[in-house]
Amino acid sequence: MGYPCLCPYFFILIGVNYIDAVQTHRTVPQCGTAVLLLSCQMISIRDMNELALLLKLLQGCEVSIKINLKKNQFKMARQKGIIKLKGKIGDLSFYKTQDGHLAREKGGVDADRIKNDAAFVRTRENGAEFGSSASSGKVLRTALFAMLQTASDNRVVSRLTKLMTDIKNLDATSARGERNVGVAIVLPTAKTLLKNFNFNKRAILGSILFQPYAVNTGTGVITINGLEPVNHLTFPTGATHVTFKGSWLKLDFVTGQYDLQASNVVNLPIDGVATNVILTPAGIPAGAGTDLYLLQIEFYQEVNAVQYSLKNGAHNALCIVEVA
Repeated sequence: MGYPCLCPYFFILIGVNYIDAVQTHRTVPQCGTAVLLLSCQMISIRDMNELALLLKLLQGCEVSIKINLKKNQFKMARQKGIIKLKGKIGDLSFYKTQDGHLAREKGGVDADRIKNDAAFVRTRENGAEFGSSASSGKVLRTALFAMLQTASDNRVVSRLTKLMTDIKNLDATSARGERNVGVAIVLPTAKTLLKNFNFNKRAILGSILFQPYAVNTGTGVITINGLEPVNHLTFPTGATHVTFKGSWLKLDFVTGQYDLQASNVVNLPIDGVATNVILTPAGIPAGAGTDLYLLQIEFYQEVNAVQYSLKNGAHNALCIVEVA
């Protein structure tokens, strides 16, 4: 006579900020062999095809996935447990971000209703202004594309969009839904918000450079007198050299037109020798718009007379040091 065997039975619960996986058992009809329990190990399911394959492999066992998603208007549901899902199951979407594995439930108002229903006129206005702010941030990023390749973080797009939204909110003349950065940027308060914006949050200029600098807004020249790299810079381990670059950008946030004039490049060994760093733009940028002056610092390691960028620019700084 056979003995009862235990079959794995999985129960997955998705809570407000977690997914817990627990294993329970049930008795099935008697059989002549025993089934070993499935050992707990990390499983990452990348799409629905892999989920289907997993279910196929578990044929003969009873597998149940129960979804209980509690809504939270401030936090997304966070997946925790031995099984990580990616893809869609019904109205639930599972995905991975730099913040971890998350889950969310499909919801919201129909897009056509938002576009046409008079009850959503405020929503349409907010959307139009947000799109305008995002476009202003994109124009600035496009103008600085070459510099951003070695000095930016993975949240620079969202941070810059938020900054542009704050500047847009200073527009006190345009109608609701039409406020924009191009109108607000002429205000001194708006220029103050834009000044000292760092494109790489991992390398803030003020936490790297500890020597005063001066910006001539008429010529675009940036000067750092008496710089001793080993004493006036916070530099990463392994760095042997540092490079300074400057740029004068004239950007029209209304038309999207811009002209960027880059300066000479000053490369110094990281030692105690004092040097006057003078960064002079190639010329005066043409056109109309807002004048932005930028300072970039990059670190390198020299090996066999060749300088290599350290850690893909993680320690490089790029900052708007003046706005006129």
